[in-house]
Amino acid sequence: MLDDLAKNRIDSKKPRKEGLSCTIDKLQGIDKENFAIIAPYIDVVKIYGAFPMLISEESLKKKIKFYHDFGVSVSTGSTITEFAIIENSLERFVKEAAKIGFDIIEVGENSIDLSIEQKRKIGDTIKSAGLEFQWKVGKKDPRHQLGIDKTLHDIEEAVKLGSKKIVLEANEGMNVGIYDEKSLVKWSFVGAITTEYPPSTFIFEAPFESQQSALIAEFGQRVNLAEVHPDAIASVESQRRGFLSKSAFGVSYLRKNPEGGPAAKFIYFIIKTKHPVEQGELISVSHLPRRTVQAAIDDLKRQGLIIERNSLDDARKKVYQPVQSDWL
Repeated sequence: MLDDLAKNRIDSKKPRKEGLSCTIDKLQGIDKENFAIIAPYIDVVKIYGAFPMLISEESLKKKIKFYHDFGVSVSTGSTITEFAIIENSLERFVKEAAKIGFDIIEVGENSIDLSIEQKRKIGDTIKSAGLEFQWKVGKKDPRHQLGIDKTLHDIEEAVKLGSKKIVLEANEGMNVGIYDEKSLVKWSFVGAITTEYPPSTFIFEAPFESQQSALIAEFGQRVNLAEVHPDAIASVESQRRGFLSKSAFGVSYLRKNPEGGPAAKFIYFIIKTKHPVEQGELISVSHLPRRTVQAAIDDLKRQGLIIERNSLDDARKKVYQPVQSDWL
């Protein structure tokens, strides 16, 4: 209907590299006719938690084949993977997952802490079975959240390990990861991460439709989303193609103003107004001491509000510009 008026997907055919929509299977009933309609817009289905341990192998095989018949990949959750690691049964788990038909093993450190050597062995074990792995960064417990520095450290390790996409933990979508206690996106946190790595590096868990709308509005149709309820898949696809859903109205996705003292706010205003700009020019325009300007720059970088680049005119100099949503 009105096919010529709808905005086409850049990555319209699967397997897609960007614009992934990942949903979850909590052993709910599946209407085959309705699933056939939304299947072209689903890239991965994750069998939730430890649920694969609760059903027979034959039932699990049948379920995975159902998704494969629609061109949808199937992933484990990180919970069952962590359980297998704790029980010293990872190799057995991976072999059984491959035999049953899983495509992806999700690995996280919600209840364990792994060294880079241990992570590398885990990745090698999964790849040796012909499976793909996705590393998940973050903690489910709101009381034990990772700071920006630790988050970036874990992301860096996951990139080195060869994880094609890195899943950002959201749990129930409140007070975890990139979301605050009201389930709103913490844009300073997101900015700090996407300043270091392109947004295409990540799969953002976004359980709430308002979060999905905010992330699509910020990053465009190529943003990767997970924990999308099956009932919201069509809405997400609509927004990717430029149609607003009811959840998109009233969503404020613009980055908040910088935190900190007057100097940081003043320097941010200058960078936003006149960019790219060198540090020397910031000192000249602001009439602030070099040490104060450098401290403000460091603070703004930590908040994820500005990007530092080498000057095209002089590689010895650095220039600064505000973080913007033009990565597409």
